[in-house]
Amino acid sequence: MATFFIKHITKYTYSNPVIDGATLTRLHPINDDHQKVISHLISITKNPFLETFIDFYGNRVGTFMVTEPHEELIITSEIEVITKDKLFPDDSVSNADQWSELKRIKNTIDFIDFTRHRPFSGSEDISDFILDQKLKTKSPYKAVLELCEYVYNNFEYKAGITDVYTPLEEAWKLKAGVCQDFTNVLLQMVKMLGIPARYVSGYICPNNDITRGEGATHAWIEAYIPFYGWLGIDPTNNAIANENHVRLAIGRNYDDCSPVKGIFKGTVEAEMQIIVSVKTSKTNKAITLETNKTTTDASNSYKRNIQMMQQQQ
Repeated sequence: MATFFIKHITKYTYSNPVIDGATLTRLHPINDDHQKVISHLISITKNPFLETFIDFYGNRVGTFMVTEPHEELIITSEIEVITKDKLFPDDSVSNADQWSELKRIKNTIDFIDFTRHRPFSGSEDISDFILDQKLKTKSPYKAVLELCEYVYNNFEYKAGITDVYTPLEEAWKLKAGVCQDFTNVLLQMVKMLGIPARYVSGYICPNNDITRGEGATHAWIEAYIPFYGWLGIDPTNNAIANENHVRLAIGRNYDDCSPVKGIFKGTVEAEMQIIVSVKTSKTNKAITLETNKTTTDASNSYKRNIQMMQQQQ
């Protein structure tokens, strides 16, 4: 069990005033048996009314508007959360029964969104790997761990060569990127194997064993293990998601989980800055994670903030 105090600041700065900003946030941490939210406060420039709703995947989503002219927008999210480890799957059910169960549920309403995937230029390579390693002769749990290890060993963790819009084809070809790329690749591989998988957005809190991804936000997958449930798998660190992983949102992909996105009116140059700090108590010194900056040039009169979203590290 662990307690974390997380402060996440998203700051947009515009070269000239903009108006009619409409923003959507997924900054409310998940509250369940494995992650208990003690407190959560969001403050926003101009103090607009923040309306929230629960989306199709169970995430709490916030929406607000800033209609008056403004040259900066700052969204500050402060969280106190207690996390605890999950028990690992015991893997006692026969492999055949587990794969049969996955086949039974794959087109049901609870799983169909997490099993569908599109072909891409690396699909044949992945299929060959699955066959070569005889992954379907192993349990789904062991097969997912093997895929995770493959991504970890064969992809280079390297910031700056991809961005939030890098397609799967390019990430597969580069065999490099950050946690968002590692997650997208593993997500595709697990689905191609026939196991439901979903994207997870959140934070990774520093410890002695996990060192990659201590950035603005982090990403990993959850794979559905028959007769167990959803299991978090972090390919960036070749680890099962544990008490140091704080979940913000789940979905089919990053678009379902992005922490902040929206639109505004104004032809401007804009810069986005993300700062995240983590403390393990209210009194100790904050662990300041990497600052993430993105700049965009002026273009049309309705600039999409989604074009400036932070890449998950």
